[in-house]
Amino acid sequence: MSSLNQALSVALDNRQPLLAELHAQGTDCYRLFHGSQEGASGLTVDRYGPQLLVQSFHNSLDLDSLLALHTAVNARLGLELLLVYNDRSQGNSRVDRTDPIYKADDAALADLVGHEWGLNYRVRGRHAGQDPLLFLDLRNARGWVKQHAAGKSVLNLFAYTCGVGLSAAAGGAREVCNLDFAEGNLAVGRENGLLNPQLPTMQFVQSDYFPAIRQLAGLPIASRRGHKLPSYVRLEQRQYDLVLLDPPAWAKSAFGTVDLLRDYQSLLKPALLTTAEDGVLICCNNLAKVSLDDWREQVLRCASKIGRPVRDCQVLTPDADFPSQDQQPPLKTLILQL
Repeated sequence: MSSLNQALSVALDNRQPLLAELHAQGTDCYRLFHGSQEGASGLTVDRYGPQLLVQSFHNSLDLDSLLALHTAVNARLGLELLLVYNDRSQGNSRVDRTDPIYKADDAALADLVGHEWGLNYRVRGRHAGQDPLLFLDLRNARGWVKQHAAGKSVLNLFAYTCGVGLSAAAGGAREVCNLDFAEGNLAVGRENGLLNPQLPTMQFVQSDYFPAIRQLAGLPIASRRGHKLPSYVRLEQRQYDLVLLDPPAWAKSAFGTVDLLRDYQSLLKPALLTTAEDGVLICCNNLAKVSLDDWREQVLRCASKIGRPVRDCQVLTPDADFPSQDQQPPLKTLILQL
């Protein structure tokens, strides 16, 4: 048995209790192999419903190893999952779409449906972007929102494909607003809504984060010296009962820069002001180089400084399909009771 197959076998053994639990709750989207922590750095193996998505970020996987991995997973799960291999070992983690190693079947690349917490999600092995349409390490946060959203107004910031918004709607939220800069992301969010016709309709706002959140928070939108601001969606100042802030690691626009390492406060301050009294702000930081303790201290200090002190702070960690040997997973999530 190769070292990769052996590592995969151990990983699958370790997940048996979790997989039984996930299947019972209506979830068939999860990580089967987290290579950075389980013996093959830069390799991830994820199940998205009927699809098996294998991605390599450091070194390409040879065909024999890929097919052996696919066979092993199918045998262990008792399924015939459709294989998609995305080699992302080239520059900037872009998907290599030339398929030099393995060409996926048309059925594997078709529009499919996966499930999480009993909800339906659009699955595409490849699309206009690079990342999968559902980030699996945020599953526990979506589950928490589903359990605590009843009767609340919910604002989902950096919504991506609106999984948190969908969870809130399923949890009985009276209002859900998904905000994201990319119309393509919101289009998938609308698809996700249509895949769950029993849920109430959500709101979708395409906007840069900074002008949107600053309007909601009642803060001015400042232009950079010598630069005229582009047009932006006009929003009224207001607050929400439950706000989720899950920004990318870095992004730059005419309105500001998202930088989780150097300036989380510029994202956090207006989100705090947009959270209602006695409300909840869930904030995330996915930079591995940022320690949980340092970031939590920074978040709590910022909240106190602007007069929105945190009454309770809960740490929510990813599930067991994202193991962390040092107990410091890259994705850090805080649930702040204001």
